[in-house]
Amino acid sequence: MQLPASWRPLLQDPSTVQIFFDYYKVNDTSVSKEALECLVRLASVRRSLFVEDPARSQFLSHLMSGTREILQTGQGLADHGNYHEFCRLLGRFKVNYQLSELLNVEFYGEWLGLVAEFTTKSLLSWQWASNSVYYLLSLWSRLVTSVPYLKGDTPSLLDETVPKITEGFITSRINSVQASFADNSPDPDNPLENAESLQDQLESLPYLCRFKYESCSLFIINIMEPLLQAYTARSRLPASGDAAELSVIEGQIAWMVHIIAAILKIRQTVGCSQDSQELFDAELAARVLQLINITDTGVHAQRYQEISKQRLDRAILIFVQNFRRSYVGDQAMHASKLYARLSELLGLTDHLVLLNVIVGKIATNLKCYAECEDVIDHTLSLFQELASGYMTGKLLLKLESTKFIIANHSRENFPFLEEYRCVRSRTNFYYILGCLVFMEDGPVKFRSFMEPLLQVAVNLEASADAAFRTDVVKYAFTGLMRDLRGIAMATNSRRTYGLLFDWLYPSRMPLLLRAISLLTDE
Repeated sequence: MQLPASWRPLLQDPSTVQIFFDYYKVNDTSVSKEALECLVRLASVRRSLFVEDPARSQFLSHLMSGTREILQTGQGLADHGNYHEFCRLLGRFKVNYQLSELLNVEFYGEWLGLVAEFTTKSLLSWQWASNSVYYLLSLWSRLVTSVPYLKGDTPSLLDETVPKITEGFITSRINSVQASFADNSPDPDNPLENAESLQDQLESLPYLCRFKYESCSLFIINIMEPLLQAYTARSRLPASGDAAELSVIEGQIAWMVHIIAAILKIRQTVGCSQDSQELFDAELAARVLQLINITDTGVHAQRYQEISKQRLDRAILIFVQNFRRSYVGDQAMHASKLYARLSELLGLTDHLVLLNVIVGKIATNLKCYAECEDVIDHTLSLFQELASGYMTGKLLLKLESTKFIIANHSRENFPFLEEYRCVRSRTNFYYILGCLVFMEDGPVKFRSFMEPLLQVAVNLEASADAAFRTDVVKYAFTGLMRDLRGIAMATNSRRTYGLLFDWLYPSRMPLLLRAISLLTDE
């Protein structure tokens, strides 16, 4: 906050901060909320406004003293507007001040304990405080990331408080499913269906988890194991079982998968060696990789239309994306401990075997999610990321699962190609396949790949003029154009463009001209 230097005496006067805390105490909520908004701005005043460190320390002490009193009494916090602004005010403390400055305030220990207690209660009241918790978690994540830079012997007291807050957050997410998301219907307010809300909730969590990673990973595993056992047991029961109970289990597992995905997205060591970190990463990743087998077997293999199953598969795709960025491809060479542990747990000896599991999941989703555009888009996004990397693209071509997709890209194998709601996904699908096919030289492989599209073109050419006005033929023609557009987007050299051009011209041109002349009004 860039305030004028002429305001310096006013800001350094203790009564300036105090008057806003006084207004907070004595007025109605419309005024108390504005008093807190003013305090948020005061907490954001630029460092250079204070010429001497003692003046800045005194200013910070007054802010902490005022918030300590509110935390002790709880006055005004029953109002949602006050509550939200107070969380924002707490969040500013670590944005604008260093941990060492907070430690130097004489009642830091008491203040930190009160903030920890307030955070824990807020996590339990997730329905009421969900939008405000972001600022509290942000405060704690900034505190733990400052610990390595802390000098001196004064204890930060974070070792005791942070694990409890981390466990409180995870427990609250699990409980939220039981309380609120047991129904199996779309809900835009459910973070499992709202990417922006989910990102806000999980943004700070990895730093908290990795602060005491061993105890945190054990806590997560102890929650995951019973859920996986219950989910495996349900896969062996008839589909007519308790659907509500199953959707709750899937919702709870989905939250845990999102949490693990968020942790693996960020590799940071605070009080934990690189080797130890890899071992804990392997333990968590193994539970999700084990889950991939369960989701697509038994009764679960027939439930692709159900919302809770779709939420779970979206979570798995995000996990795979984050895990791949950290540990597959070029990064795999620096992850020997992780793969050694994955080999012991699941028999996944290296990143090539793991990649085969990932592509197998991609193929399953593309086969089974014919009517869920969102899961198809997430799946293709992951597939495209794999195919566009030079090293991972080359590795994909060695896999049997990739060879199957390239050799069998018909509507019979991938029904989403028939779904009009997924029509835009077709272009992306063929762009990815085109990228993979063009990585290997050879017109023979290209012509073999184009055979299913050639069959569609030949059938269209044999259609009578009157048939071109029917929806079936129009859709088939539109789909073919979208497929070819995707392949055209993948041509990135004279050679690859020439392969496609020679396939199109002159033999396919009469079909295009015929469609233009017969469907001028479309």
